[in-house]
Amino acid sequence: MKPSLLLTLVMALSLPEQSIDSKVYVWNDTPVVKKAASEQRLLLEGATKDFSHIKIHATTLPAHQAPHPSHKHDDEELIIIKEGELTVTIEGNTKTLSTGSVALMMPGDEHGFENKGDKPATYYVMRYESKAPADRERGQKAGGSFWLDWNDVAFQPHDKGGVRKMFDRSTAMTRRFEMHVTTLNKGLWSHPPHTHAAAEILLMVDNSAQERINGQLHPATVGDLIFLESNVPHAIQNTSQGSCTYFAFQFE
Repeated sequence: MKPSLLLTLVMALSLPEQSIDSKVYVWNDTPVVKKAASEQRLLLEGATKDFSHIKIHATTLPAHQAPHPSHKHDDEELIIIKEGELTVTIEGNTKTLSTGSVALMMPGDEHGFENKGDKPATYYVMRYESKAPADRERGQKAGGSFWLDWNDVAFQPHDKGGVRKMFDRSTAMTRRFEMHVTTLNKGLWSHPPHTHAAAEILLMVDNSAQERINGQLHPATVGDLIFLESNVPHAIQNTSQGSCTYFAFQFE
């Protein structure tokens, strides 16, 4: 290999990841890539204030299919089931999770997924590495890998709609990772425009809304992902004719 080509490759590999823009990533605008046993949509990939790399895609599995054999890796992985049911195995323990359920896999834990049902299953996959060194001991002390079935999380009504509190804990890659699911009544804003140190992601799961990001309004509907970087001013309003529902999770 020529020295000039080798230098070019080394420089390319050493370049930092491109920072992810705070905006709405639209489900219907995302190309579908067909795999041997699944379909994938790559929603976003890059770096954030706290993560050297983050990638979020959605996988659709036909009935009675698995995307790949059980495996393990050095980054952390979150899944959220968008449609259907998914059987998840983590370190030899197995559970079939319903729509809206989540699973979080710590680095080094073997895990696998399979659609054992008669209908397709679609789920979001978020894999990420922190800029700070991973702290596997911290992740294990906080509870290690886990899953939460949607049907086991209580809905707590309030004056604007209601909330499901999914989890709030540290992991191997984060000092704090918090997730909840908000149901917002027609026409309401969840809160005034605000900022916080943690980056945030919203996933629309029912009806439509608009997100104010840096003073600009961006529409979002079912399947869309909203990324909000640390300290970016934002707020969300329900624009549908009924209530809307969305996942909201922060991490730092």
